[in-house]
Amino acid sequence: MAELLIELLSEEIPARMQPRAAQDLARLMTGGIAERGLAHGSVHAFVTPRRLVLHIEDLAPRSPDIEEERRGPREGAPEKALAGFARSAGVAVEDLELRETAKGRFWFATRRAAGRPAEEIVAETLGEVIRSFPWPKSMRWGAHELRWVRPLHGILAILTDEDGSRVVDFEIEGIRAGNLARGHRFMAPEPFPVSGFDDYARGLEAHKVVLDPEQRSRRIREGAAAAGAALGLDLVEDRGLLAEVTGLAEWPVPLAGRIEARFLDLPPEVLQTSMREHQKFFSLRNPQSGQIEGFVTVADREAPDGGAAILAGNARVLAARLADARFFWENDLRVAREEKLEPWLAALEQVTFHNRLGTVGERARRIAALAARLAPRLGADPALAEQAGRLAKADLASQMVYEFPELQGVMGRYYLAAAGFPPEVAAAAEDHYRPQGPSDAVPLAPVSVAVALADKLDMLAGFWAIGEKPTGSKDPFALRRAALGIIRILFENDLRLPLREAVAMARSDVDIDDLLAFFHDRLKVHLREKGIRHDVIDAVLGLPGNDDLLLLARRAEALAAFLATEEGENLVQGFRRANNILTAEERRDGVSYELDPDPKFAETGEERALFAALDAAETQIRTALEREDHAGAMAAIADLRQPIDTFFESTVVNAENSIIRRNRLCLLNRIRTVCGQVADLSRLEG
Repeated sequence: MAELLIELLSEEIPARMQPRAAQDLARLMTGGIAERGLAHGSVHAFVTPRRLVLHIEDLAPRSPDIEEERRGPREGAPEKALAGFARSAGVAVEDLELRETAKGRFWFATRRAAGRPAEEIVAETLGEVIRSFPWPKSMRWGAHELRWVRPLHGILAILTDEDGSRVVDFEIEGIRAGNLARGHRFMAPEPFPVSGFDDYARGLEAHKVVLDPEQRSRRIREGAAAAGAALGLDLVEDRGLLAEVTGLAEWPVPLAGRIEARFLDLPPEVLQTSMREHQKFFSLRNPQSGQIEGFVTVADREAPDGGAAILAGNARVLAARLADARFFWENDLRVAREEKLEPWLAALEQVTFHNRLGTVGERARRIAALAARLAPRLGADPALAEQAGRLAKADLASQMVYEFPELQGVMGRYYLAAAGFPPEVAAAAEDHYRPQGPSDAVPLAPVSVAVALADKLDMLAGFWAIGEKPTGSKDPFALRRAALGIIRILFENDLRLPLREAVAMARSDVDIDDLLAFFHDRLKVHLREKGIRHDVIDAVLGLPGNDDLLLLARRAEALAAFLATEEGENLVQGFRRANNILTAEERRDGVSYELDPDPKFAETGEERALFAALDAAETQIRTALEREDHAGAMAAIADLRQPIDTFFESTVVNAENSIIRRNRLCLLNRIRTVCGQVADLSRLEG
């Protein structure tokens, strides 16, 4: 067995493209050699800013010999048919064989092909992969016809086995594969020979290149934390920035500096965002005050002066960026304090939200009106909710948010506070966007909750009204996220809100049943993460109040807990038996057995016991459901397990006496009806 090492060296690959490119190289190469019959073992893909690397272990030395047999035309077929069959099978007509089969005599073709050496298969596959590589964007350079993300400079391709290593005979666009690798562009650019993967990895490390992205990421994170600690500051974690910077440096060297004192009174979110977006700097926080006071830049080389010149240059550029941020901040504060955000509100009247849903200003007024109507149900002050809804989008017209859109809401909180609005109103400007993802916190303050729900309900109702619904994987307006956000807000605040009524408050021209079905689908996604099956949710959807998502979830959780018990599983089996018999007999007889069964026609003690058990369970279930005691309702239905089992063990439903038979079928319908008070058990799978 052999190992294969491939390195594709190019100009810098954009960081956002690197992880997918490594996956694609592994997928396409292994898929290609597998299609050509070459077996292999473990596969490892790596990427740095300048190179894609693939290491395949336990590669077979050659593909196996193959023999394929195909049946062709029947004996006596025209010569043209025989010739066509032979051509399609890749054999000569004279090599066809006539054989006897169970269906008569047919012509057969047997194609034999010898296996090919691994080197030949690798070269063929590599050429195909390079020419068709799925870069999101690619380019041609010089006189080359080849397209690559950036100019391709070199290819390393070697096979190593017990006899040593050899270069794969491969060339594309004048670039011939070899066994030479190159280190860091500036610190160690000279080529060095490679004989295998271990040799290659050691050589890169010696030539100032960290091959493994995880190792580079760890080096950046630990180095940045240590550099910050030397200044008495803590590193602010930023996973997104860490992933990006990992793709910018082959030999990362974190360097820490301090922000000039004149910028320290800027909001920490402004400092952090400006440094992240413009400079790719990490932020350093004072552990006592929480203020952002420093930065970490990641150089791609070791400097003779320890990075002093690099830090000084970066500090000058940062000062210019932060001066711009200070200019935006001061101008925005003036509008907030002196004009109470009114110019921004006027500007939003000219900003189109959607050509069929009006301007952002019109949307803000809808949110304000809806938030005020929802407020009493949420324990919020309607006047504050209306004011917060009207002002929540104002910062979209500010200079700071125009420069840094990701600060929407955050800056609104600062500006509304500066303008003297109540703290509940200021907080709602930031909170109403939440949650923006599964790890984001939900708003908890009543006014914030009212505006957040109004914002998302207006989105959903509006786009539903104009027919702009998510389809397949497409959801350009993030409506699935909005629905999941509503679900999380209701659940984590323990809120009961009938959605039919809430959606009707938002718009009167919405197909509420269709939108409610969308919410139910999102609820299934949310509860599935808690281990509740989708069919369990389906089983409780038919009950009254299914637009109250919190009530629906509690019913599903109680049913799931019940089904996890032996009593629950056995009861479901008994219910299915009753339901299957009843359904079959109703279909056969063409009638529905929905009349109340009469206990006077009961012939056995077991039959009478089932009547009594159903009477008792129905009363207990009704009482429990009125108290919303879902566990109590499940306990009451669990008491039916034994009477149902005993009834079926001792009683023939389809009695010869037609009156007895009809009464027993009506009794089965009573089982279905009583159980249906808790859930439609027929919707459960299995």
